[in-house]
Amino acid sequence: MKTIRVLAALTAAPIAAATLIALPAHAAPTCPAPSKTELKGRTDRPAKGTRALKGVRVAHLPKGFTYGELEASKHDGVTEYAYRWSDDRDDTDRAHRSLWVRVVCWPKARDLKDLRKLPVALGTFTSAGKPARLGGRKVLGKTGDGALGHGRYVGWVPRSGVVVTVMADQPLIRDLPAIVKGIRV
Repeated sequence: MKTIRVLAALTAAPIAAATLIALPAHAAPTCPAPSKTELKGRTDRPAKGTRALKGVRVAHLPKGFTYGELEASKHDGVTEYAYRWSDDRDDTDRAHRSLWVRVVCWPKARDLKDLRKLPVALGTFTSAGKPARLGGRKVLGKTGDGALGHGRYVGWVPRSGVVVTVMADQPLIRDLPAIVKGIRV
């Protein structure tokens, strides 16, 4: 552990005695939260890249998205912060490409089992199967139910109080392991 060393003199005389105090070099990062402007949402044409969400990095972002939408909300002690990359095809077209990455700041999230109680209206894990490994992470996953899209929906808890969810439409499922592996919060 990196430490900052603080030397405090105990006397005003020449340093005869000193105390060494170890402090953490950095505190654990908090959950990235949207600004007031971002809470209003917006649509970007063309879509932003791998750093579309402040405090979140999506290292693997497939090409071909024509627009993106920032989504953010606060409710019931939860902050949701998401970006959806999409193309111009109709949502009902099976070739439609959409990727939704969301961070949920929820203090009660400690581990994967907590995802089943995630207090969100869209993208719940109540019907998710058993935990699986994807992109080097232990995730809960389920098939898109139509409200989210027609692909695969996964989520994990990278650290206490922070939940990450990803919805990838059917054409992007082969990229899902790389997408999940490359997300840093």
